[in-house]
Amino acid sequence: MAGDRIILGIDPGTSITGYGIISIEKSQIKLIAIGIIKLNKLDNHALKLKRIFERTLGLIDEFNPDSLAIEAPFYGKNVQSMLKLGRAQGVSMAAALFRDVPIFEYAPKKIKQSVTGSGNASKEQVAKMLQTLCGLKELPKDLDATDGLAAAVCHYFQKGGTQSGKSYTDWKAFIQENPKRKL
Repeated sequence: MAGDRIILGIDPGTSITGYGIISIEKSQIKLIAIGIIKLNKLDNHALKLKRIFERTLGLIDEFNPDSLAIEAPFYGKNVQSMLKLGRAQGVSMAAALFRDVPIFEYAPKKIKQSVTGSGNASKEQVAKMLQTLCGLKELPKDLDATDGLAAAVCHYFQKGGTQSGKSYTDWKAFIQENPKRKL
């Protein structure tokens, strides 16, 4: 898995969490892995969070990424959904922090804009652009996988997240940047 750097991208969810792993070799994006973590057969929210943590940790241990790019939760109409989504994001972040992998958080519109040029692009438009950028022979059945891949590609395009993504190296840094998210 030699490359200049490896980026793990995650699209957190409580039914399906998508992920994509890329390596950057001489400024070229090389797809390493893409997939989903299916959670719909688990009826207990705590068990879903445990599975997300374990699978994220497993991906980190297997592919040794230099950074984690993750989609930030967005406020929709349902506060309970956002809370569950935030928890899913949090356990993925905890896995990265547990292995000292720096975290970069991106808003959904920023990810779409980085990949397609439009912050209002559809999942299908994002997937089609990723198919071209990453040389995917065919699109995955579940587009949550390409959403995870989009987070990784966005991070690469943002040159390590320094332009507009948020970087956290530990919980203290995260809390300092997000004081209203304290428990």
